[in-house]
Amino acid sequence: MQIVWFKRDLRLVDHAPLTMASDLGPILPVYVLEPDLWKQPDLSLRQYVFLGECIDDLALGLRDHGQKLVIKIGECIQIFSELTEKYAVDGIWTYQETWNGWTYARDKRFRRWVKEKGIPFHELPRNGVIRRLKNRDGWSGKWHREMDKPLVTVIGSSVSGHEESDAMPLGKVLGLTNDYCVGRQAGGRGPALEILNSFLSERGEGYTKEMSSPVTAFNSCSRLSPHLAFGTVSIREVYQMTKSQSSGIKLQPKSIRGKWPSALKSFSSRLRWHSHFIQKLEDDPRIEFENMHVGYNGLRENNFNEEYFKAWAEGRTGYPMVDACMRALSATGWINFRMRAMLVSFASYHLWLHWREPALYLARLFTDYEPGIHYSQVQMQSGTTGINSVRIYNPIKQGIDHDPLGVFIKKWVPELQDMELRNLHTPWLSTEKIGDYPLPIVDERTGRSSAMQKIYDVRKGASHRARSTHVLKQHGSRRLAKKRSPKKSKKDPISGSLF
Repeated sequence: MQIVWFKRDLRLVDHAPLTMASDLGPILPVYVLEPDLWKQPDLSLRQYVFLGECIDDLALGLRDHGQKLVIKIGECIQIFSELTEKYAVDGIWTYQETWNGWTYARDKRFRRWVKEKGIPFHELPRNGVIRRLKNRDGWSGKWHREMDKPLVTVIGSSVSGHEESDAMPLGKVLGLTNDYCVGRQAGGRGPALEILNSFLSERGEGYTKEMSSPVTAFNSCSRLSPHLAFGTVSIREVYQMTKSQSSGIKLQPKSIRGKWPSALKSFSSRLRWHSHFIQKLEDDPRIEFENMHVGYNGLRENNFNEEYFKAWAEGRTGYPMVDACMRALSATGWINFRMRAMLVSFASYHLWLHWREPALYLARLFTDYEPGIHYSQVQMQSGTTGINSVRIYNPIKQGIDHDPLGVFIKKWVPELQDMELRNLHTPWLSTEKIGDYPLPIVDERTGRSSAMQKIYDVRKGASHRARSTHVLKQHGSRRLAKKRSPKKSKKDPISGSLF
């Protein structure tokens, strides 16, 4: 019998471990809910409820194939020890997982255990991320070749054993508190395919221009990110569907193509970015906890202002666009990529907070939390990579540029509902009463100038340049000469939207 261990790959289509195990005979599909994982400071109830919906959907799909998803609660080595004692297990199949520090340590322990027990253990690559990669040269080409491979389909297999499942516990049993995410997306493959199809056929035409504004991004972005995070669809599935749709549009007369060609091209490139950022964490797991560039060690660690952090987390900084974005994120579990960058930039530069605590707080708010993307981006927006341009987002300008009519701000900051538009982005300059809405906790210009000076003081030294060369070699993206203009930056994207 083969055991298929589901983790964050909760689907049947394009699931290589499931298919390869099924080729060998009877299988036992298993999902292990690990309570200790859900005690980690980057996880939350909204993610757990989404997971539960994905698990339910996966179980129904397996049932349709005459199979059963066995859910077990506990420590994974203990669970698999019991299963291997009970059944004649010829192999355990799963995907390689590039996730948080806890799962990284667990996987190392598990690999040692199966080696000691002599149990064949097969971890297969996932979404084009390459384990033990020496450097980034040629990575993009390898990713594209992986994405162009035929989709793996499920091969029917008889059920092995009659193993009982544990019931998924309520979140509060795991210590997860209510986070009031009333606008959270639904989990499961059905919702994933529904939003993918609507994006590729209807919502996505304005993607390129509309992804940056929170006014339009909730509709014009794909909204697939939580489904990619939990694996209800694979990157390869989405890539191939996008490619097929793009090819079909190219056959149409130019007069009716609209904005679709550029929209689908932009979206397809962001699928590669998804794997590109996860590859960073795969190559360097310490970036979850430490500065990517060691030259920034000690820069912010001893200056953490709890009052500033609390105001930022609650959406009460006195800057309407920052506060609206934080409140929208808290209520829905999602905000577009540019606004995520602004939130981190404001916390890291204007408030001069070390990135770790804001990163954990945002991780809990994101239903689509993906550590590889999250920590790469947080460090980029905090200026601690050493290889990216320092961009300090002006929250006033971001509001004016991306919410010029104040629609988004007035929706999420009702204290400013009656504020005249000319004062909406700078309400402290108005003579109108603004109730209990706070004044700015820091001066924008002063905070930005101070942060810029501190960052550039670090970047001046020769040792900084030497270390930056190492970081660039390990983590920097590589140019695709035949597809990119030579004038474009070699460095990672820092704005726009990942889905």
